Amino acid sequence: MVDVLLTHSYHLHYDRKQVRKMQPYAPLGTLYAAALLQRSGFSVALFDSMLENPAVGFPAALKRHRPKVVAIYEDNFNFLSKMCLTRMREVAWGMIDAAKSHGSKVLVNGSDASDHCRDYLERGADYVLLGEAEGALQELTESLLRGPKGGAQHIRGLACRGAHGGPPMRTPPRPLMRHLDQLPLPARELVCWGRYRDAWQEAHGFFSLNIVASRGCPYRCNWCAKPIYGDSFHARSAESVAQEMLELRDKFGADHLWFADDLFGATGRWVQELSQHVERLGAAIPFKIQSRADLMQPQTTAALARAGCVEVWMGVESGSQKILDAMDKGLHVEQIAQARENLRACGIRACYFLQFGYPGETWEEIEKTIQMIRRTRPDDLGISVAYPLPGTKFYERVREQLGEKTNWLDSQDLSMMFKGAYTSEFYRALHDALHAELETWSPSGAW
Repeated sequence: MVDVLLTHSYHLHYDRKQVRKMQPYAPLGTLYAAALLQRSGFSVALFDSMLENPAVGFPAALKRHRPKVVAIYEDNFNFLSKMCLTRMREVAWGMIDAAKSHGSKVLVNGSDASDHCRDYLERGADYVLLGEAEGALQELTESLLRGPKGGAQHIRGLACRGAHGGPPMRTPPRPLMRHLDQLPLPARELVCWGRYRDAWQEAHGFFSLNIVASRGCPYRCNWCAKPIYGDSFHARSAESVAQEMLELRDKFGADHLWFADDLFGATGRWVQELSQHVERLGAAIPFKIQSRADLMQPQTTAALARAGCVEVWMGVESGSQKILDAMDKGLHVEQIAQARENLRACGIRACYFLQFGYPGETWEEIEKTIQMIRRTRPDDLGISVAYPLPGTKFYERVREQLGEKTNWLDSQDLSMMFKGAYTSEFYRALHDALHAELETWSPSGAW
């Protein structure tokens, strides 16, 4: 019997697009939560649904571990979890049913649970942990397993069922952690790494692991949902990140790293410090990041290259200044081309996230985006359509246009869920055409 069984609801094989890509990463946010519980003296087990069928594996894990508490603690560093995909919500609800049938207390955390708190509670969850939840998880587990009964209402950052079928009862919000170096490293020893390594080696010929250097993003694009960290941004020390890079390379055998930060290197000074610590420790390893075009200044890209960066994914969104301004992106089209050249000069792949279908976009704006792609020739593209998520200005703008479907089934869905200029089929065809054109100058395959 263990105190806490941690799990998450993202299953790779329920997501058609990600199966084709075959780039699985362990649930880093879940592993941070596990490490914190371990440090507090709780016995912890993990059911990792990334590669194992949750319909079969999770009931078996419940039987094997007989947990007092089940925490469905999503990997809030995985952008696929943040998309609140319908198929993964169904997995989470199935896990709640299974855990309750075993008599476990059930705690849930994640973007979808934060957005649809009442639905998860009515489904059977005992508590929803709101926002950044490691601290709430630790205190609530302490209360449930060691403390006096009924102490949960004094813990910040929780929601539970309201009285007599009323709205959920919420405790005051929990302040965000500012000093991330105080957290233990993720409990990676709980993961079966052989399955991940085999999947990567078979599909790509190398093994990649994930890591985070920061939490949150201070920019305020009006379509971006931030139910976990809000508009805050807190970074680890550059030295601690360099040390973890060294450990992942030498202890875990990583050939490559993915920094899963929403925004890597918000300041050029921090990136310079990271480069210096990586060089001092001899910790360089190829890695990819997500960032902004306006942050890719020459000194920053040079420092990234010295630290091992081989690929940068930038939220470019559109080649139309009109659309960028409508999104509150805070980016100028000229900065995209300059970032592409700065990265090219340092031998770093420049990749664009694009978003079509935003309100106000016409064929003229789409043409500008196509011309920008042809002119700058990125190394890869991630193409989506505008996806309204609760808590955003964009969502409120199109809310009355939303029908019964308010979430994608999986990351390949690309359905327009409000009245755009064109149909879902048009945007899917545009997606395929742009990827086909990309192949003419950048053959498929990451680093």
